[in-house]
Formats: sequence, structure tokens, C-alpha cells
Amino acid sequence: MKRVFGAKKDKEPCSSSSLQDVADRIIKRGDILDEKIKKLDAELSRYKEQIKKTRPGPAQEVVKARAARALKQKRIYEGQRDMLYSRTFNLDQVTFAAEGVKDAQQTGHGSRWSFISTLFGVGCLPQERQEI
Repeated sequence: MKRVFGAKKDKEPCSSSSLQDVADRIIKRGDILDEKIKKLDAELSRYKEQIKKTRPGPAQEVVKARAARALKQKRIYEGQRDMLYSRTFNLDQVTFAAEGVKDAQQTGHGSRWSFISTLFGVGCLPQERQEI
């Protein structure tokens, strides 16, 4: 059966990317969209000049149609860019919250051991805790 359908491919393990790596990739994609938007802005300014130079009629309508398509595409890119940047903001908030939780855990752990050491004295703590 392997000859007919082929062998099952091994799945690649999911790369454990940190939240910062993901945010950086999203920002890079947003920068690419910014470049596309700048190109469309330049194209729209060219169309605007062409509309001013041409006389009213079929030629001007063709240029207006091209400008309308470029404007529609620009709005789509701006929406995608805004969505990517909002994702980046959300990832930054999650990262900040995760760091806060880690800090709270470390603070709680440290305060617990300091409380125990003040109650029972340093000599009663296990050896690995006396070094801290």
C-alpha cells in the first residue's frame, strides 16, 4: 500500500517560539504592508495628476477606475496592518502579564522562605535553602 499512497511523513515538531519572536514576525509583516501602502500612495498621486491633466471623457473615467481600485486595495492593506498591530499589542499585554505572574511567584516563594527562616532560625532550614 505504501507504493500507492506513499508513506506517512513525520510531523515536524512545533517550534517553541517565544511571544517576543511571534511579535517580531508580526511587526515585520506589518512593515511589509506599510511598504505596499506607500507604493499605493505614490500610485494614487500619479493617478490624481493624470485625472487633472486629462479632459473629461472616457480616458479620464479609465484613470478614475484605476484610482478607485488602487484606493480599495490601499484600504484593504490598511485594515490588515491595523489588525496585525492590534495582535502585536495583545501579545505584548500577554507577555507583560506572564512576566508579572512570574515575578509574583518568585516574590511569594522568597517571602515564604524568609518567613520560615525567621520563625525557626537559619539552622533549621535544609542545606540548599541556607545558601539563598
